[in-house]
Amino acid sequence: MSSVIATTRFSVLDRSRIRAGHSGPQALRDTVALAREAERLGYHRFWVSEHHAVPGVAGSAPTVLAAAVAAATTGIRVGTGGVMLPNHQPLVVAEQFGVLESLFPGRIDMGLGRSVGFTDAIRTALGRDKKDADDFAAQLAELLGYFDATRTAHPRVHARPAEGLTVPAFLLATGKGAQLAAEAGLPLVIANVRGEDAMLRAIDDYRDAFRPSAQSERPYVVVSGAVAVADTTDAAREILLPEAWSTTYSRTRGEFPPLSPADEIRPAAMTGRERTLFEEALRGQVHGTEEEVADALDKLLARSGADEFLVTTSTYDRAALLDSYRRLAGIAGLTGRPETAVAGRSAAETRS
Repeated sequence: MSSVIATTRFSVLDRSRIRAGHSGPQALRDTVALAREAERLGYHRFWVSEHHAVPGVAGSAPTVLAAAVAAATTGIRVGTGGVMLPNHQPLVVAEQFGVLESLFPGRIDMGLGRSVGFTDAIRTALGRDKKDADDFAAQLAELLGYFDATRTAHPRVHARPAEGLTVPAFLLATGKGAQLAAEAGLPLVIANVRGEDAMLRAIDDYRDAFRPSAQSERPYVVVSGAVAVADTTDAAREILLPEAWSTTYSRTRGEFPPLSPADEIRPAAMTGRERTLFEEALRGQVHGTEEEVADALDKLLARSGADEFLVTTSTYDRAALLDSYRRLAGIAGLTGRPETAVAGRSAAETRS
């Protein structure tokens, strides 16, 4: 095991993807079961996401699902990746995380994003529009203010039971997320959706502009992405095909469908544009045998200087997914790893 991998935290984000022929409730139960397995394997934290009115995603209420995950586990950190703050009133978000932290003290993370609903119809149903994301910095300051017992966002409004509690906040690097994370002094969660070079530049800019805060004394970078590990390179690539096709479908038809089996996707006829989008969706994902994945992760972590890697793999074959997470835990030596050996702890996490 490389020294870089050995000193990097590994965590899991599960979006509660619905599999073809299965139901949304089953997807949510699968998420809770995966959280229990992630804890057993030694992953540091387990996050859930927020998607509204998406046919292939059951995870629409992340704080509710996070409560179920925390109740089903005992020690793993639990949080959101993330709550889309423009969709909500900051007071309500503070209250929800205050309840979570009160029920599961020292285990809750508040991952936040600035995206709004996926379509105009969804945004209308949420009572939001794209312009709401422009107020994200003010919404974030208001939200964080509700946790500060020495000052409140509104002098006559106190978020109960959030006020005075410590809930580590993380920002997703969508849009101006990296810049805002640096200005607010918060940990950054970033994926290489625009290519690794763009991701590395954004990380460098974040570190250069970072302002220490009560939340974090130094920059803290969480790189996120899919990782698939199997006996062979081809078998690992098969794990990634359902999500890649779902992404391609969404970009050509406007909605994410449930995940289909890889053996249905492989022989399917694709248009030239679909094939291009499909290959783009696979690009930058880490997959292969244990040796190949260890080498790829070692290089990525060394180049990025990431403190943590957030695994975001989704696929149709749940057995293959669980096996991949087990293999990755073995690569990283997670089981039984002492926390004190892991570099890169935010100030808030140190206190919790």
